[in-house]
Amino acid sequence: MKHFDYRVVIGAVLILGGILMLLDQTGVLKGATDFFWAMILGIGAVIFLFWFFSDVSKWWAAIPGFTLAGMAASTLLLDKIGWGGLAFLGGIGVGFWAVYIRQPTKWWAIIPGGVLLTLGFTSALSEAFNISETGGVFFVGLGLTFLLLALLAKLRWAIIPAAVLLLFGFFLGTPFVGGFEYAWIAILLIAGIVLVVSAVRSN
Repeated sequence: MKHFDYRVVIGAVLILGGILMLLDQTGVLKGATDFFWAMILGIGAVIFLFWFFSDVSKWWAAIPGFTLAGMAASTLLLDKIGWGGLAFLGGIGVGFWAVYIRQPTKWWAIIPGGVLLTLGFTSALSEAFNISETGGVFFVGLGLTFLLLALLAKLRWAIIPAAVLLLFGFFLGTPFVGGFEYAWIAILLIAGIVLVVSAVRSN
């Protein structure tokens, strides 16, 4: 009995890709090239996600799996309506969140997961909704990421960057953006007073 030759499958896929690209170039079937690449990316996503869900030790497979799934969705449709950045960056972010959900000891995955989802949402706001002022959303997203890190992973130090970033997001995302100058003055004054009082009390 002959063994299965994988070259037959690869050759058939290449032939199919060539035919679809030819149809796309000649105008017979518009978008066929995008469909072909979306299909290839989707197959890769299915393979990695199958490894992730079937084997606990293959937690890393969630990252390429969800990334390829996001790229497939972006290539096939979402990129045309301005949601391509969210599909791609959000897919990577979901992959990191899946790693944390599978193994909570890998709390570090929360940081890239939250950052990439934030970048994906800001990209969608600027591309799909033509919103140029997304600085507030960006800092709020980062602040929420560190806040979740503090709550889920029980890391108290994460509360400090969470508070700072949320404060930045509040000022940038509201009409109080001009209050930044006064906020810095207040921070310097409060910090100076605290240091002086602590020094006096210690002596």
